[in-house]
Amino acid sequence: MLMTSITQIDELIQQVQAYHPEADVDMLRRAYDFSAHVHEGQMRQSGEPYLQHPLAVAGILSFLKLDVPAIVAGLLHDTVEDTVATHDELEVRFGKDVARLVDGVTKIGQIPFKSHAEKQAENFRKMVLSMADDIRVVFIKLADRLHNMETLEHLSKSKQQQIAQETLEIYAPLANRLGISSIKQKLEDLCLQYLKPDAYAMLKLRVAKRDEERQEFLDMLVQMARDALAQAHLPGDIQGRPKHLYSIYQKMERQSITFEEVYDLTAVRIITDSKMNCYAILGLVHSLWPPVPGRFKDYVATPRANLYQSLHTTVVGPQGEYVEFQIRTEEMHRINEYGVASHWRYKEPGAVTGKDEKVFSWLRQFVEWHKDLSDNRQFMDSVKLDLFHDVVFVFTPLGEVKEMPVGSTPVDFAYAIHTEIGDHCVGAKINGKLVPLRHKLRSGDMLEILTSSSQVPHKGWLKFVRTSRAKAKIRHWFKIEEQKRALDIGRRLLEREFRRHGLPTAQTFKSERLGEIAKARGLDVVDELIRLVGYGRLSASQVVNQLEPPSPESSDNTLAAVMATEHEKLSPAHPEKSVKVKGGNDVLMQLSKCCNPVPGDPIMGYITRGRGLSIHTVGCPNLRALDWDHNRLVEADWDAGIAGTHSVKVSVLTLDRTGVLADISSAISDCQANITRAEISTREDRKAVLDFVIEITNTLHLERMIKGIEQVEGVVNARRVRGW
Repeated sequence: MLMTSITQIDELIQQVQAYHPEADVDMLRRAYDFSAHVHEGQMRQSGEPYLQHPLAVAGILSFLKLDVPAIVAGLLHDTVEDTVATHDELEVRFGKDVARLVDGVTKIGQIPFKSHAEKQAENFRKMVLSMADDIRVVFIKLADRLHNMETLEHLSKSKQQQIAQETLEIYAPLANRLGISSIKQKLEDLCLQYLKPDAYAMLKLRVAKRDEERQEFLDMLVQMARDALAQAHLPGDIQGRPKHLYSIYQKMERQSITFEEVYDLTAVRIITDSKMNCYAILGLVHSLWPPVPGRFKDYVATPRANLYQSLHTTVVGPQGEYVEFQIRTEEMHRINEYGVASHWRYKEPGAVTGKDEKVFSWLRQFVEWHKDLSDNRQFMDSVKLDLFHDVVFVFTPLGEVKEMPVGSTPVDFAYAIHTEIGDHCVGAKINGKLVPLRHKLRSGDMLEILTSSSQVPHKGWLKFVRTSRAKAKIRHWFKIEEQKRALDIGRRLLEREFRRHGLPTAQTFKSERLGEIAKARGLDVVDELIRLVGYGRLSASQVVNQLEPPSPESSDNTLAAVMATEHEKLSPAHPEKSVKVKGGNDVLMQLSKCCNPVPGDPIMGYITRGRGLSIHTVGCPNLRALDWDHNRLVEADWDAGIAGTHSVKVSVLTLDRTGVLADISSAISDCQANITRAEISTREDRKAVLDFVIEITNTLHLERMIKGIEQVEGVVNARRVRGW
């Protein structure tokens, strides 16, 4: 069915009454009159009155056969954002339902893709929350976007491309996820028109020309199929359907082929009366023409997540031409065209049953998986992953079908079943055979997850899991564990500080004063204050100073005095004490063994589970790999006022000659550095590798020592070794 543009309120009312004879016509007229009044004088870029836009949006919603409140909201969707009308005014005039829908669309705002990434993510987050609350919000937004795309020629070229790109990245996939193929295909073709105008013009011309040339062939094919159905006494309406341009463009790009090499430009669609007859007609088609191996898909037995159902098969038709057949029932066809909207009007708002539950379940999960992602880059990447994916169908041991994105692993599957199963997953069997957890799933796999109560998620899983649900659940588990650990570390640091100041620990933790300090920092409970100390964002001394402001008589007991004493006692056994972190130094920390930082290296603190702060060099590969949660990074620097030595490993490649070890040791000693360990190995090419662990004071000291070593006769090179 083609969407025709509505230009008059009478046309809109007539279209609504065609599927809803009892529609509240008076409300539609009042909404139109109100919209005309508040938008009076406003013009679109095309020069036409602005009122034509909300009227066209309402017309698209009536094509989707939505209920009256949704269509009224379509007529009013820009009133709060672009006129003097208010939410309260809409509620008084048209009721809470309409006002809430308009508010949901208004919250979405404009999403400036390809720029202002923070605003983009925040605005789209609002849309996700709104559409999960009431799916009609996203129907209105899709209708709004479709009409804007249909009138895009009046904007500047840069604006056209920006809006088209945003539509292709978000709104077309969203329409696909909701099963509204009619809107999805129109949006994609319009996007192609503005993003790839040359390709669009070429395809439009060539497809029209080929359709003319192939019409005789197509008529013959349809007649052959119609005769075969009549002879077999199978009911079916047969029609040829040209593929939309964007799908042809995608196929050419994906397979690196020319237009002439695209054989199945036209699909033959057969609509029958029952699921049983779908399979009977499939058998009949295969008896007439041989099927192409690997080109049969049964979306009737295993529907897509967006409710799409149909049998797809490609056959070698007359004259050796490839032809795709799509076979479905009338009900399947209606759902495939309109998706969730196909029977929304039959339900009370919010009442979701039957097949719709699958899509609405996805919407609820969609919100749940993304609401905890505070990093906007992660949020947008995760959203796009969920909107864009090809799928595989796998089976549980009980035969239940699960749809998973291509590239999913057993861990993704485990989290799709239940969070607990994912958290405790230790292994998996596919078709009865053990497979690694990073194994990629394939359609038809029967998957059994093995669990253990002692198993917990691993950070390494984040490197190979595919679904945003699995990623969100793994990160959530680590977030909870880190909160527990931070609470424990913070409590121990505060207990130590309380004892230093002679404060009773149990009573102080329960004191009203500690609660007041937490509230002054905008924290709801004392535990949040304790966690801040555990994370290293607040020092225990700062808390104690607020509990008991220091007096001249007690100044010797302050943490500063204690730390000064500790600084004097600094020895090579505690090099981490030469590090200072933002918020104070009274936090548990250690220098990371993977990069062994020394004074002079730029450093950063990373909050670990159970060991306080781990100090890494800024360029450490492990720190970059861990940088998925910026909340765990803490600024750190070296304390220039603290002297001490740090161990580094230096590897020296030298010619294997007598006395070389003694000469290198002498060079190290001349640089006032001390060797604590040495290992020597020889190579077949008459060279030797000498590995030293040496105590130095800073990077300048290290550089001076390496230069001294390289001046020794026979030394090829000397270098610092990290991660020893």
